[in-house]
Amino acid sequence: MTGALLLGFITSGSLLIGAFAAMKFKISHKVIGFVMAFGVGTLISSVCFELVEEAFTESQDVLSITIGLLAGALIYFTGDLLIDKWGGKNRKNMKSVDNNTNVGLPILLGTILDGIPESIVIGMTMVGGGGVSIAMVVAVFLSNIPEGLTSSTGLLASGWKKRTILGLWSTVIAMSVLSAVIGYFVLSGTPDLAKAFILSFAGGAILTMIADTMIPEAYRDSGKPTGLVMVLGFCIAFMVTTFE
Repeated sequence: MTGALLLGFITSGSLLIGAFAAMKFKISHKVIGFVMAFGVGTLISSVCFELVEEAFTESQDVLSITIGLLAGALIYFTGDLLIDKWGGKNRKNMKSVDNNTNVGLPILLGTILDGIPESIVIGMTMVGGGGVSIAMVVAVFLSNIPEGLTSSTGLLASGWKKRTILGLWSTVIAMSVLSAVIGYFVLSGTPDLAKAFILSFAGGAILTMIADTMIPEAYRDSGKPTGLVMVLGFCIAFMVTTFE
C-alpha cells in the first residue's frame, strides 16, 4: 500500500509542477501543446500495452474487456458532460479559462475526473508486490503537467491568489492518492474476470478523456506538429514497455 500511496502522489504531484511553472514563467501555448501531445502519445501506448493487454492476459475474455471499455467511456463521457455544463469545458485551455472567473469548482471536479482512472490503475499495478509500469507512471506524470499549467495560468489571470490555487491542486492530489489506494485494495483478491473488467473500464475512461479534452487542446495550441509529437510519445512509451 505504501508504494501505491507514493506513486499516486508522484504522478499527480506533477500538477503542482505545472502550477509553479505558471506562477514563475511565461510559457508559450505551443510548448504547452507539445507537452500535452507527448503525454497523449504515452497515455495511448499505456492503455494499449499496459491496460487492455493486461486485461486480456488476465481473463482471455474479449466480451468482458469490450464491455469494460464501453462502460468506462460512457461513465467518463457523462461526468465530463456534466462538468462542461457547470463551466469546466475549457479547463485545459488557458486562452478560454482567462475569461472565466467562476471556474474553480469545475476545474477541481474536472481534474479529479481526469485523474481517477489513471490513479486507480497506478494502485492496481502494485498488487501482489508486482513492479509498477514505468511507462504508465511517466504517461500520467506528463499528462498532468500541462493541466496544472494551463488551469493555473487562467486562474491567476482571473484574480485567484497563489495560495488558493495551490490549495486546489493539493485537494486534487489527495483525491488521486486516495484513488491509487482504492485501486490497490480493489484489485487485491479480485477474480481474474473482474480484474479484466476494471482494467478495461479505466482504459475506456482514459481514451475518452484523451479524445474529449487533451487532443483538441493540444492541436489548438500546437497545430499540425501535434500528431508527430503524439506519435513520438507513443513510440517512447512503447519502447519503455518493451524493455521493462
